[in-house]
Amino acid sequence: MGDAITPRSQDYAAWYTDVIQRAELADYAPVKGCMVIRPYGYALWEEIQAGLDGRFKATGHQNAYFPLFIPMSFMQKEAQHVEGFAPELAVVTHGGGEALEEPLVVRPTSETVIGYMYAQWIKSYRDLPVLINQWGNVVRWEMRTRLFLRTTEFLWQEGHTAHTSDEEAQEETLRMLDVYADFAENEAAIPVIKGCKSTSEKFAGAQRSYTIEAMMGDRKALQSATSHNLGQNFAKAFNIQYLDKNNQLQYCWTTSWGLSTRMIGAIIMTHGDDQGLKLPPRLAPIQAIIVPIAKNAEERSKVLEVVKRIAASLGKEIRWKVDEREGYTAGWKFNEWELRGVPLRIEIGPKDVAQGQVVLARRDRLGKEGKTFVPQAELLTRVKQVLDEIQHNLYQQALQFRREHTHEPHDYEAFKEAVADGFALAYWCGSGDCETAIKNETKATNRCIPLDQEGQPGKCIYCGKLAKEKAIFARAY
Repeated sequence: MGDAITPRSQDYAAWYTDVIQRAELADYAPVKGCMVIRPYGYALWEEIQAGLDGRFKATGHQNAYFPLFIPMSFMQKEAQHVEGFAPELAVVTHGGGEALEEPLVVRPTSETVIGYMYAQWIKSYRDLPVLINQWGNVVRWEMRTRLFLRTTEFLWQEGHTAHTSDEEAQEETLRMLDVYADFAENEAAIPVIKGCKSTSEKFAGAQRSYTIEAMMGDRKALQSATSHNLGQNFAKAFNIQYLDKNNQLQYCWTTSWGLSTRMIGAIIMTHGDDQGLKLPPRLAPIQAIIVPIAKNAEERSKVLEVVKRIAASLGKEIRWKVDEREGYTAGWKFNEWELRGVPLRIEIGPKDVAQGQVVLARRDRLGKEGKTFVPQAELLTRVKQVLDEIQHNLYQQALQFRREHTHEPHDYEAFKEAVADGFALAYWCGSGDCETAIKNETKATNRCIPLDQEGQPGKCIYCGKLAKEKAIFARAY
């Protein structure tokens, strides 16, 4: 298997990169800051897409596609938007060997071009709501990049909707936040905190921004998806208007929301260990790897005959693969598939053939603790059961880890200790000055104001003034 993976305790960043490259999820592209997503990594992204796309369509959204190139003038129509994205824009000034009449921005996000199209399509209240999602790529000229977490080009989905009222837009914003939280917890096995972003942290051009925040294995926070109520900012910038039931012209209320390939980074860092990936079964490209074990050609022939039968019994209900490569020891194969995070390994050798059984080995519990003997006739039922157990266990382990490293400090000294260890849930007065001072002094940012609040006022952790809500502060990616 080549060089060993750097232990997480020694260098977490090196461990993260080692796992991605050794498990063949992605590699560095020749263009600085870009990545090549390899087949195994893309298969994981396809499972993420499938899990989300079904949820989007169940809530009435349709998929569409909009151009990669956006006129520069579009980006300049919404003041906060252009100010927020200006440092990250990639701009095309020439095409076909000639200077363009107007520079084109390579899509960093699509509120502008979609807003322009909505203004052409929406005429009456009967046309609303418009519920559209786009799967695509975006480009943001990042200074510091890291595979999956922050790259110059990345894949994502972005939803864009238009409504007749602020109330309806707000309902949509929170609905999609719930969709993301449901996906993260039930598919990716990542516990998340739903919350509202502070003014300084909200999306450029949004009225209100919401996020799901997760704790990674190094106790840092990762913003895993966002949902924005854009108010009428983009509707007014792009003249998205409709005639209401009283035949009066009104501006629409719009939203946008997105989740990217950053989710792959979240899965790696939430569940991975020093042996490599640990993929949640519901998203794993391969849920069960079948490894035949034999010492000679005769044994191999008998074992493979049984392997063929038990693989057929799994059918299409389980994503399985048989590793019948020659020239590799069983131990080498075990290590490789553990590195790749396959949730379940099915071992079968001559003794298992004779006794009509197989060995199930769980990735979440290495060694003897994770091994069980299962009759071949019960394989499908038991595999489903064990995969469900692994899914549940990964979530519970991540939840317990977050609980152990989330603190509610009552003074600023305790607060500084808390953010050094993980999350600090503390009262915040809402002042941007306090927020900035905390960031400068501790390197911790205001991740979100959790939607779930106690409802009792307290004292701001920094200035001591009256505070109505608590916020999550943490060092973050």
